Amino acid sequence: MNTTTTDLQADADRALKAKHRVVWALGDYSAVAREVIPELGRVLVAESRIGPGDRVLDVAAGTGNASIEAARTGASVVASDLTLELLEIGRQDAARQGVELAFEEADAEALPYADDSFDAVLSCVGVMFAPHHEVAAGELTRVVRADGRLALINWTPEGFVGQLFATLKQFVPAPPAGVQPPPLWGDEEHVRALLGDRVAELSTQRRQLSVDRFASGAEFRDFFRDFYGPTAAAYRGIGDDQQRRAELDDALADLGDRHLEDGRMPWEYLLVTARVV
Repeated sequence: MNTTTTDLQADADRALKAKHRVVWALGDYSAVAREVIPELGRVLVAESRIGPGDRVLDVAAGTGNASIEAARTGASVVASDLTLELLEIGRQDAARQGVELAFEEADAEALPYADDSFDAVLSCVGVMFAPHHEVAAGELTRVVRADGRLALINWTPEGFVGQLFATLKQFVPAPPAGVQPPPLWGDEEHVRALLGDRVAELSTQRRQLSVDRFASGAEFRDFFRDFYGPTAAAYRGIGDDQQRRAELDDALADLGDRHLEDGRMPWEYLLVTARVV
């Protein structure tokens, strides 16, 4: 039996998705969502104008920082993610808060939902990590009904988290060919090109999240080393190489210190809203 190029690509994609699952299961992303970026879920839900009776899908929902807020409005919400461990944490958090919604495993590049299934689709610093941007953008718009809403929050390349990934890039293996950098979703022109004529009334706004969780760059580094999957994965990849660990330690602490002013760090993000046509 001959192995085709398509078969090889499919195998490579499956391996890549499996790696993504492992990365995001490392650490404790719920701590990041709860202690550092809880405001983003509230902002996204408010800007998407979700309300009672709306059918809402949160793509790459993680532990549900936007999904749970959406469900509080009375909407019928599905929180979808590739990483089962994150979904389980979100399910437990929602139960503790007395909020009802569904948590379902789903690949942002192959959503298991029919066309026109939802009134609104959200993603809060989530879909930006899908490796193939055009494929993910097509899925986002496919599952929204005509005149439905799309709302995204993505870290910008120039902002703090974009610079975090630029720093980590020096310490991790290069991604496979065809994989696009996540912070590109925070570039206005890139997003406009991705969504194209599938949307109308597209609005992009650069905003700042003021983070007051860290008193020093070293405190930021230690928190993200322990709790944020991509940073934890970089340290795991270095292993016992003490020199490289020290270099990464210094680079992350320096990044934090350079962005810290009067006890706060401004983390820039791009808010994207649109009407699906």
